[in-house]
Amino acid sequence: MNAPNKSGWKPEMTAADDGMHNGPRTVTGNRALMLEEPLIFELAGTDTTGVDLPEIELGPNRLGGMERTAAIGLPGLSEPETVRHYTRLSRQNYAIDLGLFPLGSCTMKHNPRLNEKVARMPGFADVHPLQPVSTVRGALEVINELAFWLIDLTGMHGVAMSPKAGAHGELCGILCIRAALEARGDPREVVLVPESAHGTNPATAAFAGYRVENIPANAEGRVDLEALKARLGPDVAAVMITNPNTCGLFERDMKAISDAVHAAGGFVYCDGANFNAIVGKVRPGDLGVDAMHINLHKTFSTPHGGGGPGSGPVVLSEALSPFGPLPFTARTADGVVHLVEEENAAEFDHTRAFGRMTAFHGQMGMFTRALAYILSHGADGLRQVAEDAVLNANYILRSLDDLLHAPFGEGGPCMHEALFGDRGFGEGLSTLDLAKSLIDEGYHPMTMYFPLVVHGAMLIEPTETESKAGLDQFIAALRSVAERARAGDVSMKQAPYYAPRRRLDETLAARKPVLAWSDPDSA
Repeated sequence: MNAPNKSGWKPEMTAADDGMHNGPRTVTGNRALMLEEPLIFELAGTDTTGVDLPEIELGPNRLGGMERTAAIGLPGLSEPETVRHYTRLSRQNYAIDLGLFPLGSCTMKHNPRLNEKVARMPGFADVHPLQPVSTVRGALEVINELAFWLIDLTGMHGVAMSPKAGAHGELCGILCIRAALEARGDPREVVLVPESAHGTNPATAAFAGYRVENIPANAEGRVDLEALKARLGPDVAAVMITNPNTCGLFERDMKAISDAVHAAGGFVYCDGANFNAIVGKVRPGDLGVDAMHINLHKTFSTPHGGGGPGSGPVVLSEALSPFGPLPFTARTADGVVHLVEEENAAEFDHTRAFGRMTAFHGQMGMFTRALAYILSHGADGLRQVAEDAVLNANYILRSLDDLLHAPFGEGGPCMHEALFGDRGFGEGLSTLDLAKSLIDEGYHPMTMYFPLVVHGAMLIEPTETESKAGLDQFIAALRSVAERARAGDVSMKQAPYYAPRRRLDETLAARKPVLAWSDPDSA
């Protein structure tokens, strides 16, 4: 029996306690530097406080009857207790600063500390969106400089910098398309989305009021060009295509797709989440793309994960630029960068904007980080980013395709990510079991069960920031668990064994999450 602490807490049984490891059971539940940590509510009661404040009498307030009527119910911890609690919890998280993050489609790569230093410079870190424009000239210069790079790298005509994330950028692009169609009195109502596109694409089109229709993939995992051409017609507003697609493949027929869509009177939206694979190598504008969002937090290495922060600027073709949202930056003949908003839009011949995507100008911290990354690499360095990312992905593909089923591996090299399926696993074993076993090897699992066109999909994106030695270690770990899966090792059904917590009922946790703590003694 584990001894409770002064708050009555008893450690959860860990892997060391349930017979999976040799060694004695510990009283604390800790295993050397793997520290067991309770919830913060279990560390201290709500009747204590970590600070001493004088009792004061409160006068009338201006809350209009909305003041709190009961205790707030937060635990009272001292500063060292609080710091230790969150530091211990942080040790139980996987992070890009700990090792390879193989999440396919997410582009989780190292964030250079130079970017962080620049983002924390005075004038960037403390800039406020309500400051007078005359006091933020430097920030506007940064936004405009980054905009220039994005336009140049993509071969497009204009860019909307304000969208706050990839899906936000998708919506911006589709709203530009809707505005352009409305301006010419064209009531098209269908958006075509290939099977190999990102899942946010159909959701964005539906949110914008379009009816979504699917376009199948061919045997190579790419868009079926003939099926697409057969569906084009006067009701098709746009095609939303991901290139490189979610199978890790470049759409070879991209120019033919664009030409066919344009001939039918529609527009081409390209999901730019995988731009890291082609930056400096391919300009989407040359392929006939009309709109494409760029995830700054992916391609240009700004912090990524945990739901944000993100940034999703949208580059636009000449046909769509007049409809791009406000605000945006523009440099006049005198060299001054201005912020173009509703009140001065006519001066810059931009009166057909569909509206605004956000209240202010975008994610300043993301802009500074992305520009620092771009300038530190230069044009040649950005080209090498794409080349090394593709090289690393193909190294993983060819190091594992003798053991894991690579559904499109025989069709040639992949782009930025390697895709495998679960064919050949022992009876009763699944991709989930392999992923949980990979946790025991010290790695965050790859993206699982996506894309949907591959059964038991495992999508791995190493990015360009991983060394060969790091890739070799990851490959060795993945080969080990793959061999166990093929051999039918049923012990994998109970993995992970070494994690702070064992396998959870993830379906139940997602459908019936416990979002508030309650004292079990008061139940």
